[in-house]
Amino acid sequence: MGREEQIIEERIKKIEEMKKEGINPYPNNFDKKNSNEECIKAKLGAKVKTAGRLISKRDLGKIAFSKLRDFSGDIQIVFQEGQTDKKVFDFFKKYIDEGDFVGVEGETLKTKTGEISILVKKIELLSKAILPLPEKFHGLQDEEDRLRKRYLEIIMNNETKELFVRKAKFWQSMRNFLLSKGFMEVETPVIESTPGGAEAKPFITHHNALNLDVYLRISPELWLKRLMVAGFPKVFEIGRIFRNEGMDAEHLQDYTQMEFYWAYTDYNEGMKLAEEMYKYIAKEVYGTLKFKIKEFDIDLGKKWETYDFIEIIKKMTKINIMKTNLKEVEVKLKELEIKYDKKGFNLTRGIDNLWKYCRKKIGGPGFLINVPVNMEPLAKRSEKNPDVVERYQILIAGSEVGKGFSELNDPIDQMGRFAEQAKLRAAGDEEAQMTDYDFVEALKYGMPPTTGFGISERLFAFLENKPIRECVIFPLMKPETKVEK
Repeated sequence: MGREEQIIEERIKKIEEMKKEGINPYPNNFDKKNSNEECIKAKLGAKVKTAGRLISKRDLGKIAFSKLRDFSGDIQIVFQEGQTDKKVFDFFKKYIDEGDFVGVEGETLKTKTGEISILVKKIELLSKAILPLPEKFHGLQDEEDRLRKRYLEIIMNNETKELFVRKAKFWQSMRNFLLSKGFMEVETPVIESTPGGAEAKPFITHHNALNLDVYLRISPELWLKRLMVAGFPKVFEIGRIFRNEGMDAEHLQDYTQMEFYWAYTDYNEGMKLAEEMYKYIAKEVYGTLKFKIKEFDIDLGKKWETYDFIEIIKKMTKINIMKTNLKEVEVKLKELEIKYDKKGFNLTRGIDNLWKYCRKKIGGPGFLINVPVNMEPLAKRSEKNPDVVERYQILIAGSEVGKGFSELNDPIDQMGRFAEQAKLRAAGDEEAQMTDYDFVEALKYGMPPTTGFGISERLFAFLENKPIRECVIFPLMKPETKVEK
């Protein structure tokens, strides 16, 4: 029998013994009055009542020490012969193990080493742990285990816990910023009959009640713009997005995204608001505007640059994308050793691959503008140059971490753009957008000039300087064993 199997057997035996003695190893509640942090800050000798997970246990005979952990932090608890009731001390020694949840009552004191602790007067087992915690000095070593058993990683690694505390602040600060600017938070459908709002391959499922094949949304954009038609002046949504595409350090298939839409204005005002929001979030969550992201030193507080899509590609690849053709782009991709998916490949995808090559050298922060019309089917044409659209992407550390534009509100132009996308789909481009006839009908009732903007949790991963999967609390993993369907 291995060491872990022996521990499990011993703990199950303890559970059985407690039940015979009338002790419930899994009681329904505990009146926790203080957090560990509050106990540490209390006056010496104060009576406290707290609860948490026992992280360590040292029994030295007449005295015992343990670390009790709750979400606010750790506190030492002390059992002292002559000061702790013998029954309480004996119960602790016999039945309590590392990993158990316990509740304790006692008085605060300072030990000889100067550590604020609780001298235990009463203890109650709240949940008996059958499996032992990972070895505390090394934690979970296997990368797959760290992500699959994230709850253990959070128990053993305070940095991981704090990362997800910051992530909660990240979304809450964004929400607070938009609410302070007069935006209203809304919810739109996650299941839809026609996915739209982005160029991505959707997940397909079946709606039994309607006997209808449906999709998980790839963006809430077209629903939110319907609310612009309805007359709402400022709306936003924070919700899950699903895209059945590749996985890498910057991309996942399901993630959280925020989109806002603002009537009676254009992408110039959108850029100003987005920049202000990024700075606000950075200050609220991290207390700084300076970050180390990949090989770049990023300062959100400096003047944000403006980058021209057409000119950057021309400068770095010698290709004029406004006058090029598919053959020329394919030759250049081969010359630059840029790998790409040949399925459904077309000129638009070729130009996009050239851009991805170019962007890696741009640190930012800044705005990418002047994208050709055929690359953005939902954005409004520029009044100065109708061959490009009023779209911007926020560039930080060689990648895009946010996109916005002046929204196309001409239903005839929109239908024509959808028709071009339909041709691309027919030629094998699975990421080309589907035609949403209901959305076009809504536009025919009139939508005011509007700017929209979207940002995903990729920004959070960038600010943390970590792969995005590390920043998802429970990323999708292949199961260790077969799952019964």
